[in-house]
Amino acid sequence: MAWLFGTIHSAKTPLLWQTGKVRQALDDSNEIMVEVGNLADESDIAATFARLAQNRGQPPLSQRVEAEQRPALATLLRKSGYSDGDFAAMDTWAAALTLAQTGANKDQARNGVDRAVIAAAGKRPVVELEGAAKQLGLFDSLAEHEQRDLLSAVVAEADRLDADLAARWRKGDMVAIERETRRGLLADPELRAVLFVGRNRDWTARIAQAIKSGRRPFVAVGAAHMAGPEGLPAMLARQGYTVTRVQ
Repeated sequence: MAWLFGTIHSAKTPLLWQTGKVRQALDDSNEIMVEVGNLADESDIAATFARLAQNRGQPPLSQRVEAEQRPALATLLRKSGYSDGDFAAMDTWAAALTLAQTGANKDQARNGVDRAVIAAAGKRPVVELEGAAKQLGLFDSLAEHEQRDLLSAVVAEADRLDADLAARWRKGDMVAIERETRRGLLADPELRAVLFVGRNRDWTARIAQAIKSGRRPFVAVGAAHMAGPEGLPAMLARQGYTVTRVQ
């Protein structure tokens, strides 16, 4: 038996996430499974990012997007406080993720529900489905043209008014959340295959193995990974497991 809990990675304010049913599921579990276990160790994650991101001799970012996107990139760079040449020693994927954080702050990440779940683990073991090095390594393994597609998606999405993800999460609106898994970078078939479908497939295998071995994991990952025909519930159901939404 296992429990699947869709989290939100950042929020403007701390979120009330421990409903009675969630609390009961936590109490009944004997381990916690998350994407990354050391989210609170920001310096270690930053060091991992810096190590993987380093790549000297890269061209200015404006040369890594199509000509028609360069004005939008210039606007995003000004907004974020960077210049076109500031990423000369950084892989394109890392530059894209850095720019994607424009306007965010550390407090929003600290309000993430996944961090709260880890803090509530108590004496139960926290098992990583990926870990920071593997998660960032997926981006680092992308071919350069896919990294540039990622950068292009970040630039294209920069001016989109972001709907309140926390509001959709509170409502459990999986239809709206599933739509978000087909926008931006996940609209690119190759990026989607690596960063969404492939990860879900790997996690499904890990969760299934935990169930078969008699463990009772509480699996807390981003809510998007619960959505649609390529989400964790659908993948587990196709393997013969009964998946029931309880809240």
